[in-house]
Amino acid sequence: MKPKANALDSFVKSPPAALRAALVYGPDAGLVRERVDRLALSVVPTLDDPFLVAELSGEGLADEPGRLGEEAAAIAMTGGRRVVLVRDAGDRAQSAFAGFFEDWPGDALVVAWAGDLPARAKLRKLFEEADERAAAIPCYLDDEATISRVIDEVLKRDSVTLEGEARQFLLAHLGADRAMSRSEIEKLALYAGPGGRLSLDDVTQAVGDSGATALDDVIHAAADGDGPALDRAVEEGFALGLHPVPMLRQTAAHLLRLRHLRAEMDAGRDAQSVVKGARPPIFFKLQGRVAGQLRLFDAARLAEAMGLLLAAEAGCKRTGAPDRLLASRALHQVAALARRGLARARR
Repeated sequence: MKPKANALDSFVKSPPAALRAALVYGPDAGLVRERVDRLALSVVPTLDDPFLVAELSGEGLADEPGRLGEEAAAIAMTGGRRVVLVRDAGDRAQSAFAGFFEDWPGDALVVAWAGDLPARAKLRKLFEEADERAAAIPCYLDDEATISRVIDEVLKRDSVTLEGEARQFLLAHLGADRAMSRSEIEKLALYAGPGGRLSLDDVTQAVGDSGATALDDVIHAAADGDGPALDRAVEEGFALGLHPVPMLRQTAAHLLRLRHLRAEMDAGRDAQSVVKGARPPIFFKLQGRVAGQLRLFDAARLAEAMGLLLAAEAGCKRTGAPDRLLASRALHQVAALARRGLARARR
């Protein structure tokens, strides 16, 4: 089955009693892992108990499909219901799950997870077309409205109040990866303390002074036209588990903002005053850098750069596509456009 999109968070926190298997998939790796953990913890008290939690791989099930049923039917030595986790699930594991769905052995909850699966993926279709005992749970990249809900959810726990401008800064600063966003918000809650209040200055200090995230490094290296820095940032981002799609999407979002600011420049204002007057505000340590980027890109180059990023994002979503290569190439094409703008400014 396919749970309703607006009920996914509540579904994973408190899954229906009939649920025996779930496939959690999508481009937001942080959200995938968060929902996998929440589903599993609805059954077991901890994920560290080897008697209650078994972990398999999708590739392993492709070679030994019967192992899924065996683990699901196993009885915990310490008593209680078990969880079977299946990492890196894909179409090669489809036959193992199809066999499991035929007789549903045991009472364990099986939770599989994967990256971005297209609608035609066999494993995804198997879960979507099953009865209420199986569910396909997508994890798409967060938009501003979703990030705002996460902010409220985390800060509400300690009754922390967030001022309006501080919220706007935070929404502009956070990326599309749920795990990274939640980590930043939880850090802010700790900074404020129970019942505290967060101003714009508090947020810029606590978030901005923590150093640029890997995603920030990618975005600004591309917009600066700094090829070597971009290579380092992309490599670090991948090493930290950052998915290529957030890199592309958040860089495109930054360029869209530059496009709006550039329109103000084209109307007669200078780059520095445009940046200083931006709302939501641009972190003060980045204002000079963003002003420099505005001088590198005219409206035409910004439109071309955004088109390259959108095309690369679409390419990354194709099954079997070399997504890291596509993302890296598109980001370097954006950097090349920035360097072209620099060369033109020097003439």
